[in-house]
Amino acid sequence: MNILDAAILGFIQGLTEFLPISSSGHLVIFQNLLGFAEPQLLLDVTLHVGTLLAVVVYFKEDIFKITRQVLAIVIIPTALIGFFFKGPLERLFTSVSVVGVMLLVTGIIIGITYFIPSRYTSRMNIDLITALLIGTAQGLAIIPGISRSGATIACGLLCGLDRELAGRFSFLVAIPAIIGALLLQLHQQSLTSAPLTSLTVGFMVSATVGFLCLKILMTMVKKGHLAYFAPYCFIAGAMALVLF
Repeated sequence: MNILDAAILGFIQGLTEFLPISSSGHLVIFQNLLGFAEPQLLLDVTLHVGTLLAVVVYFKEDIFKITRQVLAIVIIPTALIGFFFKGPLERLFTSVSVVGVMLLVTGIIIGITYFIPSRYTSRMNIDLITALLIGTAQGLAIIPGISRSGATIACGLLCGLDRELAGRFSFLVAIPAIIGALLLQLHQQSLTSAPLTSLTVGFMVSATVGFLCLKILMTMVKKGHLAYFAPYCFIAGAMALVLF
């Protein structure tokens, strides 16, 4: 893996992590296009940490305001799904056809939000059931092609959360999920399994692009335009199935 490859994948990660079009799915597709025979899991996690930095910087004032109990509840289903299904789900990262199908599913998920009336999304509190549902949605988004942000924001909206609250909460609960993924990955692979310079470049690019895209998505979520990304998911999913 060279620096250019890392920069390209960092750009893709930053561009797709927060937009509801599945960063993991796009990384699988572009790793195949770049000729990687196996998924670059350590690079994937490093790029996710770059976008994690973008979340921390963007929501720095909200991080300490979030209720600890609610955050803990969200983490439970996410952690359980990641722990028990990590192996089978990681094997899906070698299948572009799975990514194609799951991108179509993501398109359906975020497309549904178009039909949610604005008067319905007015709740400003997150109860136990809502937290568990969002945590489950985040756990299922481990599947490449399922957008984590799309699944969790859509889940929050379907539960009646205020649009901005649904968006903010979605990205805040991503913080422990990304950290957990990093710890699991570092337990299995050494940092020497990928060039440190390439990892650094990928990290910086993903963090910068991710921050800019986060601002764009939060604006669109507030306006109720999440579903605008559905056509792209349908097209990208269909192309993945046809081309690969």
